Amino acid sequence: TDYGSSLTVSLPAALQPHQPFQIIVRYTTAEGPAIWWLDPELTYGNAKPFVFTQGHSVCNRSFFPCFDTPAVKCTYSATVKASDRMAAPAGIQVLMSATQSTYLEEEGVYQFYMEYPVPAYLVALVAGDLIHADIGPRSRVWAEPCLLPTAISKLSGMVERWLTAAESLYGPYIWGRYDIVFLPPSFPIVAMENPCLTFIISSILESDEFLIIDVIHEVAHSWFGNAVTNATWEEMWLSEGLATYAQRRITTETYGAAFTCLETAFRLDALHRQMKLLGEDNPVSKLQVKLEPGVNPSNLMNLFTYEKGYCFVYYLSQLCGDPRHFDSFLRAYIEKYKFTSVVAQDLLDSYLNFFPELKEQCVESKAGLEFERWLNATGPPLAEPDLSQGSSLTRPVEMLFKLWTTEPLDSAAAASSADLTKWRTFQTVLFLDRLLDGSPLPHEVIKKLSECYSSQLDSMNAEIRIRWLQIVVRNDYYPDLYKVRRFLENQMSRMYTIPLYEDLCTGTLKSFALEIFYQTQNQLHPNLRKTIQQILSQGLNPLPAIDTTAVAADTPAMVLEDKVSEATNGAISLRDVNVSA
Repeated sequence: TDYGSSLTVSLPAALQPHQPFQIIVRYTTAEGPAIWWLDPELTYGNAKPFVFTQGHSVCNRSFFPCFDTPAVKCTYSATVKASDRMAAPAGIQVLMSATQSTYLEEEGVYQFYMEYPVPAYLVALVAGDLIHADIGPRSRVWAEPCLLPTAISKLSGMVERWLTAAESLYGPYIWGRYDIVFLPPSFPIVAMENPCLTFIISSILESDEFLIIDVIHEVAHSWFGNAVTNATWEEMWLSEGLATYAQRRITTETYGAAFTCLETAFRLDALHRQMKLLGEDNPVSKLQVKLEPGVNPSNLMNLFTYEKGYCFVYYLSQLCGDPRHFDSFLRAYIEKYKFTSVVAQDLLDSYLNFFPELKEQCVESKAGLEFERWLNATGPPLAEPDLSQGSSLTRPVEMLFKLWTTEPLDSAAAASSADLTKWRTFQTVLFLDRLLDGSPLPHEVIKKLSECYSSQLDSMNAEIRIRWLQIVVRNDYYPDLYKVRRFLENQMSRMYTIPLYEDLCTGTLKSFALEIFYQTQNQLHPNLRKTIQQILSQGLNPLPAIDTTAVAADTPAMVLEDKVSEATNGAISLRDVNVSA
C-alpha cells in the first residue's frame, strides 16, 4: 500500500532475554503519505525545491522502517545529504526534529541526533530555501527569505515568554532548543509539535491571535504529548486534551483570563457545531475511541479529542479547588512519566494518589460525572468550564448577533452598535461563525451585512475573510462573489480553500467553483488538487484527470474532513475539524 508493508524479523533462538543485538535494514523510500515534495512554484520564493515530512499519526512508516506506534519510543540519528540528479542544490538547508545537528561542509552532509526517546511520528525532516534568525536565548525561527522579517516581527521575544510561563507551571523544558520553521501553504495541517523544531504553516502568520494560540499549543505539547505520550491512538485526548488545558493555563498567565475564555468560547462553539452535524451518539465523540483494524488513526482526529478532552481535564482541575494545586499534580505527572507512554488509567490513578482526599470522597464515581462515563460516553462534555471571566469580550458578540438576527431587522441599530475594526480577531470570527450557523439568512439581512462590513473585512486577516466569504457563498450573495474568486486565486493552503470549495459545491455555485479551480489548479499542490477534484466531482461526471504522480496524503487535516463532508453534504468545514496537531 501507500504506507508500505509490514516487516517481520525472526530473532535467533539462542538470543538471551535483554541481550543487545543489531538489525540493519537497507531500504529505499519512494512516494508515500509522509513525504511532501514541492516544486519551486509551490513555495513563496519560487526559487528552489522544498520537501517536508508529516509523520502524525501513522505516516512515518512510509518514510523509514519503524515501530510505528506511540507506545514505542527510541532515540534516533540521521545522516542527510541534499542533492538532485545533477548536483547538490546551492542554498538548501536541511533541518530535523533533533537535539543535536552538525554540517560537514566539505561533504555537504548534515548529521542529526535525538538524544531523548520519542515515538516514530515525531521524527521530522524539512529541506528548502530556509534562513534563520534568533528570536530568544533558546529559540530561532526558520523561514523562506521573503517571510523571515514577518516571522521575526511576530515572534521575537514571545516564544521565550511562553516557554518561561510553561516552565513555571509544569517544570523545566527538557528539549534544549525550541525552534520554529514556517512551511509553505501546502503543509496539510496548521502546526505540528515536532520536538525541538515546531512545524507551522506560513499562512497563519497574518492572523496574530491564531498564531499565538497555535504556537503556545505546540509549546504545551513539549510536556504533554512529546515528553509523556498517549500509548494508543484510541486515547489521543491524553496528548491533545492535556495540551489544550496547558495552552489555556499559559495564555491565562500571559494574556489574562478574558482572552483565554474568549478563545475557549470560540472553540467550544465549534465543538457543538461538529456535534450537531455528527450526532450525539456518534462513537467518534468518545474520549476512548475504538480503533477498528484497518482504520487510519487520523480518522479519529476531531474536536472531541481536543475540547471534550480539555473539558475533562478542566473538570479534574476544578475538583482540586485551585488550579495551582492541579499544576503541581501535572508537574509530578510529567516527572514520573517523562519519556514514556501512558494510558488513561495511569493519569487517573496518579491523580487520585496525588489527592488522597479526593480518592476518599470517591470523586471518580460521582453520579453523572463518573470518570468512566467521561471516557466512554458519546455526546457533549459532561461539564463545561465557567467562561464568565470572558464576558467583557463575548457579550458584545452576543449582543451584535442578536441585533442582526432579531426580526424585524433594525439595521441602523445593528450597524452602530459595534466597530469590528476595534474587536479582537476571536471576537470577529465568533460573530461570523454564528452568522454562518444561521445561514441562509434573509436577503435583507445579508444585503445590510455586506453594506456595513464587507469593505472593513477586506482588510482583515484570512481567518476573518474566509468566514465572511463562506457567508457570501451560503447565502448566494452574488454582489460579493468576485471577492470569493479573488481570495481563491491567491490561496494555496487547504485550510483556506477546502471550506470554500465545499460550500460552493453544496449550493448552486458549482460551475463557478469549477471555473476558479481550472484557472488556479497549477498553483496548488497535487494532493490538494486531488482533494478539490473529489469535492467537485460529487454529483458530476468524473473530472478530467490531472497529470500528477503524487499520492494523496492521508493526513489529520483532511481525513475526517473528507469523511464528514460526504455524510453532511459539505456542511462542515475544515476549520471545524482541524485545530492543530
